Amino acid sequence: MTPPQNRRPGGPRGAGRGKGPKKPPRPGRRNQPDRGTTGRSRSGQADWLRSPRQAAPIDIHDPEGTRLQKVPAAAGIGSRRACELLISEGRVEVDGQVVRELGVRVDPIRQTVHVDGERVHLDESRVYLAFNKPTGVVTTMSDELGRLSIGDYVAGRPERLFHVGRLDADTEGLLILTNDGDLAHRLQHPAHGVLKTYIAEIPGPVPRDPGKQLREGVMLEDGPVKVDSFKVVDSRPGKAMVEVILHEGRKHIVRRMLEHVGHPVQTLVRVPWGPITLGSTKSGRWRNLSRQEISDLYKAAGL
Repeated sequence: MTPPQNRRPGGPRGAGRGKGPKKPPRPGRRNQPDRGTTGRSRSGQADWLRSPRQAAPIDIHDPEGTRLQKVPAAAGIGSRRACELLISEGRVEVDGQVVRELGVRVDPIRQTVHVDGERVHLDESRVYLAFNKPTGVVTTMSDELGRLSIGDYVAGRPERLFHVGRLDADTEGLLILTNDGDLAHRLQHPAHGVLKTYIAEIPGPVPRDPGKQLREGVMLEDGPVKVDSFKVVDSRPGKAMVEVILHEGRKHIVRRMLEHVGHPVQTLVRVPWGPITLGSTKSGRWRNLSRQEISDLYKAAGL
């Protein structure tokens, strides 16, 4: 009798097709867990080999430190109870790591704390001043030629302060004085893009061409430069007031740019530096920055 077609030998009807007794595992081969699938990706690599490793959490706890809830409370963020709530809600970071436990202790001098993304000013030894520099004052803390300097205005303070950036003797306006070297360096570096705003009095009227040139960029003797913003804020017969915003910090940069486009500066004042303004601070006076202003400076500098 002719056997039926399309049937494979090896057992009665209903038996598994082509299946015989299971072979014993080869010696030395590990049994893999049953994943319900092949356990491999399309590329043929085992899934468990492709899973990224989890970074180990940073140990930010300092047994000799201050309880975390006390730190933002001392910085004026809120009451201690309110700061405990901020921690439990995951809104507080220490050294870039979210902390939800109330028992954590930190070193407020060595470590950085952020609340809702804003850095908290912790080191009470740090000083941050907004100084309104008058014309005729050189931007140094002391001058060997005996000229009036910034140091003469803050001579009574115990800290060793230094200025952030420079203003030439004929330019007046905002200077930030501090003893926070890391912040000062970042604020001065063009890579961080902290904007500085100047008001210049120049011969008028001012056509459209100079503003267009400055926004597109001009070539000076030490390289190309362009402003972030330029606009005329006031115009009178024979003179005009213009606002220049840029993140460059080269020497006499505003004066050289305006002279390059045919409008030499007659008077120059720096007003805001990033988020900081002079406010009502009179010429030759300084004021302490508020905690919010310090936090805004940290944010502007990427700290």
